[in-house]
Amino acid sequence: MAGITLEQAQTKLQLWLDADTAVARNQEFWVEGRRVTRADARTITRNITYWDTQVKRLSSRATRVRYQVSR
Repeated sequence: MAGITLEQAQTKLQLWLDADTAVARNQEFWVEGRRVTRADARTITRNITYWDTQVKRLSSRATRVRYQVSR
């Protein structure tokens, strides 16, 4: 995942969270040109988990960098 920024990861995570909310309301949602429905719940959950992990990893890295710079 070279080059992914924290902001990009947060945007992707929010996109999949929005998809989950829409699908939970029995609606369809479009993600990156693809329609997702209740049948795609496993894919939505997998993407939420993936992007949440990336956000946490990048947030942790940003915190370490800020700490090192401020020392």
